[in-house]
Amino acid sequence: MGTILHARKDEGVLTQPTFDVSVIFGKRDEPMLVACARQLIEHISVSGAARPLVLSLGLKDHSAETLKGIVTAVVENRLW
Repeated sequence: MGTILHARKDEGVLTQPTFDVSVIFGKRDEPMLVACARQLIEHISVSGAARPLVLSLGLKDHSAETLKGIVTAVVENRLW
């Protein structure tokens, strides 16, 4: 299953939206996974979707290149 993350967009009345990412299960000390979930929720919210994201990442390689590839593949294929 890997690490399960929950990402959501919080909108304020007078402020810019913020994005909250929390680890539900798995590696809590891996900032690259949190960054990946944050990038995905930002891309999804820009497209107009307002739903939260639950993401499971089971990776052996947590490098920046791998996570950029995941974000690129999801955004290009608009899987939401």
